[in-house]
Amino acid sequence: MPNTKNIQQVEVLTEKLGRAKAIYFTEYLGLNVEDITELRRDFHKSDVEYAVAKNTLLKLAAKNNGLEGMDSYLNGPTAIALSYEDPTSPARVLKNFTNDHDLPEVKAIYFDGDLLDGSELKRIAEMPTKEELLSILAALLNSSMTKLARTLQAPMADVGYALSNLKEQKSN
Repeated sequence: MPNTKNIQQVEVLTEKLGRAKAIYFTEYLGLNVEDITELRRDFHKSDVEYAVAKNTLLKLAAKNNGLEGMDSYLNGPTAIALSYEDPTSPARVLKNFTNDHDLPEVKAIYFDGDLLDGSELKRIAEMPTKEELLSILAALLNSSMTKLARTLQAPMADVGYALSNLKEQKSN
């Protein structure tokens, strides 16, 4: 018979997993308190929630949300990084953190409806953010409009130059 505390934790985890755009399953064993505090601070700056959870409760919450295939990754000590806005921000935080530290190891990533192996972390971390993609799109649209304006303006300028040259020839 499950106790009330575990039932409440499963409800909270179910709600969080349901809202998350990306879930990163990490193994935190081997990190000392200073390192975990630094990692949590980095996650907080990026609006990512990082929490330790029991595997059995995670399995139940995942099942409640219809997230399949995670059972093989949920063994040993597990902490989850949840992103509700930008699904790539936990990957960037983890990549930067693991450059200075060897841990945490990413077991799996639930990203945009797909379950990926932890080895995909680097690829995801290198993806541009939504803001970066929007700025690239704006620059591409702006350059096309500028080219169009110059192209449309060129014949008028050529006519002006021709008339100016004709006037100079007639005056000489």
